[in-house]
Order: sequence, then structure tokens, then C-alpha cells
Amino acid sequence: MHKIQPHPTPVSEPYFEGCRLGELRLQQCQTCQRYQFYPRIVCVHCGADQLGWKVVSGRGTVASYTIVRRGVSKAYEAPYVIALIDLQEHVRMMSVLVEVDVDAARIGMPVQVAFEAWSDDITLPVFKPAS
Repeated sequence: MHKIQPHPTPVSEPYFEGCRLGELRLQQCQTCQRYQFYPRIVCVHCGADQLGWKVVSGRGTVASYTIVRRGVSKAYEAPYVIALIDLQEHVRMMSVLVEVDVDAARIGMPVQVAFEAWSDDITLPVFKPAS
């Protein structure tokens, strides 16, 4: 069984390239300096179209989570934790918590990014408890 694969676009390709290299990259507006996720063609904060890519810390905290106890297919072995992560750069991402007992997940838990290959072409960020 294969996991569902995202399809990079010209706008999102730098993000996926960073993931393949073990870097969490976010768009940063060159006008207001704020970060955003998911990748877009304009800044969601000020509307400017001058966006660059920066490698960010990959550190954050769990804002919310849910435990999936029945996987949607054999490709997604349950139980696992889906979490909203508030990054230090003031961006919220949805991802999976790894290297943690599902019943130990907590709101406010400090986490750091790790990367998981989903195929030969796609690597995605996951988060583990911060060391």
C-alpha cells in the first residue's frame, strides 16, 4: 500500500526540495518580513508578491492534536497522532507526531521537525518531542 502523495507545483517546489534535503523551508515576505505556510503567490499578511524562501528552526509546540486509532488504509498504521504545530516563526502546520507514545501527546509539548520519506520523490516533515 502507498500513502497519498502530494503533487508539488512551481510555487511549492522549493518547500518539497527543502524537505528532500532535510530542511524546513517557509516563504517569507520581503515587504513585511512575516512567514507563511502553505506556499502561495502573495503574502497573506500584506498582499505583496515579493516572497522568498528561508530555512527555519523547525521548533515549535503542539497547539492541538487528535489520535487516529483506526487507519484509513493499510498504508497508515494506527494508532498515530495528527497535530497542529505552532512554529517559532508564527506559522501553524498540520503534521504527524513521531517517536512519542500516542497517549503521551500533550498540548504545549515542545517539538522539533524530522523528515519522513513517503516515496522516492516525496519527503515530508513530521515532528518529534524536542530534545
